[in-house]
Amino acid sequence: MTERIIPVADLRYLQAVPHIPETLIPATGLLSDRLGRPLRDLRISVTDRCNFRCVYCMPKEVFDKDHQFLPHSLLLSFEEITRIAKIFIAHGVEKIRLTGGEPLLRKNIEKLIEMLAELKTLDGKPLDLTMTTNGSLLVKKAQSLKDAGLKRVTVSLDSLDDATFKKMNDVDFPVADVLNGIEVAHKVGLGPIKVNMVVKGGMNDQEIVPMARHFRNSPVILRFIEYMDVGASNGWKMDEVIPSAEVVRRISEQMPLEEVDPNYTGETAERWRYKDGGGEIGVISSVTQAFCSDCNRARLSTEGKLFTCLFATGGHDLRALLRGSHSDEQIIAAIAHLWAQRDDRYSELRTINTEGLARPARKVEMSYIGG
Repeated sequence: MTERIIPVADLRYLQAVPHIPETLIPATGLLSDRLGRPLRDLRISVTDRCNFRCVYCMPKEVFDKDHQFLPHSLLLSFEEITRIAKIFIAHGVEKIRLTGGEPLLRKNIEKLIEMLAELKTLDGKPLDLTMTTNGSLLVKKAQSLKDAGLKRVTVSLDSLDDATFKKMNDVDFPVADVLNGIEVAHKVGLGPIKVNMVVKGGMNDQEIVPMARHFRNSPVILRFIEYMDVGASNGWKMDEVIPSAEVVRRISEQMPLEEVDPNYTGETAERWRYKDGGGEIGVISSVTQAFCSDCNRARLSTEGKLFTCLFATGGHDLRALLRGSHSDEQIIAAIAHLWAQRDDRYSELRTINTEGLARPARKVEMSYIGG
């Protein structure tokens, strides 16, 4: 029998407590890293559990029935998440995205949304509070999420073909149930809804044009994501990446597209719209056209580790500060110190030298800190 290595386990328990500067650094909202990138976007994983076993994220051969998920006592409480959110807002964060795992599996998630929805940005505006979900529970949860204060949702959907979709989610979950969830979410006002399709060559790239055709002339914005080398459990290979340029070419051959300016600095997706006015699509090219230069995102794991890059090999234990006797001012200073040292640009380096870049042996798993 071939020995299996589960790379996610050690990363979850590595302790790297952030340094608190002797002279505390105040929050000004103008924090920037070594490359001049501000801090505007915080992605918070609220659970490491998921009811799907997608082949590019939580493959069943690694995340099987014997996989040990984090015990509840180690997860950040809603109060701790809200406290840390306030601290990040003080540094200039304007958008918070709740992720997982599957965030709708976190019990009473609506309560957390209510707490976060009360927060305001530095200029007094409502927080841009969003969620990424696989859509499996949206029919049941959409109204309560909206009532709690969630602004909008992004739904992961990798195929319209039932056999292909079930092969990718690996739990026999039907496409129709996700599409129903998207419809209900739109009806209750959780929009504009975005649908993310991870394109893996040889598995679902034949679905690019059918997906585009299905969501064209609809209120849904479809985005195609290049299959990424996140973590170490998905067996990533460069020859399974379908470049975004190829995605745009295939669609434009049948439904002509034209490029659109980004909505804001740091937007991950390149925007394209149908020339006949049928809406728009997005492409996220983190492999072939990295966007590290204006990345303004930080990620917080389920149990309070701060990661400054999706491709990081380790995090910084904010939970130790939250559960210690540290003041908000001390934690503010610790985060300021961390962000000021940030120089992550893994995707950019990989794009420059895809074959020659030495990839870290252990990278954090997407299922652990969200996409």
